[in-house]
Amino acid sequence: MIEEGTAEVMDINGTLLAETKNLENVKKALAYGRELRKKAVKLLTAGDVRAEDLYWKLLLMAAPYDFDSFCRYIEKERDPKKKFYEPRRRQLYQLALALQQLEDNEIDLLCISQPPGTGKTGLAIFYVCWTSGLHPELQTLCASHNNNFLRGVYDECLRIINPDGEYLWSDVFPGVRVVGTNAKDMRLDLGRRKRFQTIELTSLGSGNAGKVRATNLLYCDDLCEGIEQAMSADQMNKLWSKYTVDLRQRKQGNRVKELHIQTRWSILDVVGRLQEAYGDDERAKFINLPALDENGQSNFDYPYGLGFTTQMYRDLEMTFDDASWRALYMGEPIEREGQLYAPEELRRYYGLPDREPDTILAVCDTKEQGSDYCAMPIAYKYGEDYYIDRWICDNGKPNDIEERIINLLFELDVQMVRFESNRGGTLFADNVQKGLISKGSHCHVTTKWNQTNKETRILVASSWVKTHCLFKAETEYNGKGENKTVDKEYRTAMNFLTGYTMSGKNKNDDVPDALADLENFAKTFGGSVVKVRKRTF
Repeated sequence: MIEEGTAEVMDINGTLLAETKNLENVKKALAYGRELRKKAVKLLTAGDVRAEDLYWKLLLMAAPYDFDSFCRYIEKERDPKKKFYEPRRRQLYQLALALQQLEDNEIDLLCISQPPGTGKTGLAIFYVCWTSGLHPELQTLCASHNNNFLRGVYDECLRIINPDGEYLWSDVFPGVRVVGTNAKDMRLDLGRRKRFQTIELTSLGSGNAGKVRATNLLYCDDLCEGIEQAMSADQMNKLWSKYTVDLRQRKQGNRVKELHIQTRWSILDVVGRLQEAYGDDERAKFINLPALDENGQSNFDYPYGLGFTTQMYRDLEMTFDDASWRALYMGEPIEREGQLYAPEELRRYYGLPDREPDTILAVCDTKEQGSDYCAMPIAYKYGEDYYIDRWICDNGKPNDIEERIINLLFELDVQMVRFESNRGGTLFADNVQKGLISKGSHCHVTTKWNQTNKETRILVASSWVKTHCLFKAETEYNGKGENKTVDKEYRTAMNFLTGYTMSGKNKNDDVPDALADLENFAKTFGGSVVKVRKRTF
């Protein structure tokens, strides 16, 4: 039961939280309110209609301080099928939590990558209206490459903040009023009139010195115009220069945060460069929500037909080249000018030859640290060809990976495996050797120290890989064909391979490096047939 008098205690919007200036107290109050809402929902489910009013009062109480509650409350009076947030909440909730971190000063920079039409800009507009209601005396600067897009953002902000409109923004911020609008320059002022308005919108490169300011938030949405601009390194360099000079210099004060919403096109775009600079900074957060999850299912199949079904994404995938699909819909941009392994250059197969292989061998580039991957291709050798039939591509715990490698080498009866001995690879190989012996395997385990530069090694080996290695057809591991399943590791490995570039920094180079090791290993025994015999001692 909800304690008697709770509704009266929570009836006045913000009373409980307005009296608690300390953030920790605010969080405790919000947690208490969430528990009460759960009880109200249980009462509603049991048929107590009085609990509905209590539920909305509790949500209103939290809305000025909790972004998720704000998004839900302001659409209270809207038709469920026309609501923006509630139908998409399951997918967008993690973004709402990250935006909350911006407001709570837990992070300074948030970059969100998501496919077109999935609600990323809509959520950002809700956030702009929320944080502007909290801080009407500060400035939020919104920027994009396109004035027409910004006009839509401006109009939507007006719709949300309008006290006579369908949104209940004024209920959440009853003491904040619109004191000025400027449709021509796209300015919106709240609280009291100021030289720099509460919400200001501007296009990139329009000469913003002295015109706009960001003291609360710098919000950048799709600064890159599209694929033609993204494919030019010079254009990407100019874009970065415009962003740093025209936008970032507009930030003033210690409180201002930065939000980037972007469909990724290039590793050299603004988000890519920010990730390279701040990827390890605990005050920065980078989120990528791809079109399809690890099982090949849509991440954005919203109710009421608002999103994209798995089949819709599969149909779209067929109309794009691999690089465009991965950049636009999977958040995996490729620098095409320096792409070393284009998908169309790779040899493919649908099934192994109908005869015994000359030998089965593997090489392993062991995991180093953090998000580094352990990459191990298993190759079936037929003459001069190497069929890459299995991959271990795992960034989990080293002990778990060791056990997986031991089991797979034993299961497939791999006859030879070589480990890169750099970075602790020797100890890793020793553990695998002991595990194989304990299973009665006769797999020959060796190690090799690599002294050559990794980038040079990968480049030199690429010609051999394209000539002698065969990879599974995409339908065999992407789940596209009839009765096909998704091989997550094989797909990850192929994405890393075709995403490797010679003209920029690579987030994951373990897969092409492992294939370079395979090239070196294969050349040690040339075209001879290898037979591994049982030990006589």
